[in-house]
Amino acid sequence: MFTPELIAQLANELNESEKSRRQIEHFSKRFPGMTIEDGYAISREWVKMKIAGGRTVRGHKIGLTSRAMQQSSQIDEPDYGTLLDDMFFEPGDIPFDHFIAPRVEVEMAFVLKRKLQGDRISVEDVLDATDYVTPAIEIIDSRIEQFDRHTKVPRKVFDTISDNAANAGIVVAGKKVKPREVNLPWCGAILRQNGVVEETGLAAGVQGNPAIGVAWLAMKLAPWGEYLEAGEVVLSGSFTKPAPAKRGDLFNADYGPLGSFDFRFV
Repeated sequence: MFTPELIAQLANELNESEKSRRQIEHFSKRFPGMTIEDGYAISREWVKMKIAGGRTVRGHKIGLTSRAMQQSSQIDEPDYGTLLDDMFFEPGDIPFDHFIAPRVEVEMAFVLKRKLQGDRISVEDVLDATDYVTPAIEIIDSRIEQFDRHTKVPRKVFDTISDNAANAGIVVAGKKVKPREVNLPWCGAILRQNGVVEETGLAAGVQGNPAIGVAWLAMKLAPWGEYLEAGEVVLSGSFTKPAPAKRGDLFNADYGPLGSFDFRFV
């Protein structure tokens, strides 16, 4: 395990990278013995640093939910990060300079009406605790460079976890529906980028049912004495590949009966 001093140092490096919009090299390259636990310790320290600076927690995100992404990252479970108040955007113009290398993912968001706590949480528990589900876009980013600048080797899962699970932005829009009023695995979306269909997918790509990920996250937080709080937003995981975004790109997220919305990086 990393020392508290090293954890604080690396969390500060991430904070400075985000401010300067200059990516840093892989932690896993600098510290080959790094573990997943070290990654979460750094992420938690960074979030703690942001809260001390005035940010507030609005929810959580789940990442690496698809089998293909888990295999490519050489892990057998998702990862997770924290949603803060300055990550939320409305449809419309989104400032490109808020990010370093933004990529867009299609998801479903769960908004909770009561807390989910404990180490034995079922899908039914998630549905009972959910006020509504709604379409959402996650904007992921890379404070730690995705590919090593010298070797071009991709970053490891430890790096992604450290980087608050690549968390950076969220757009919540579309229709709000009760979780039992829709067939969650069959919720789908078409993502257009500058008028071209870039990605399509079904929420079944998220572990078969996006509610499974929410249950997993609640149980994953339990050993830390933490839980999912009433009113929080939980991004349940992407069911498309991430689409890289450039300044000026116009995206349309079409969720069919759940609504359609546009956003542009300016």
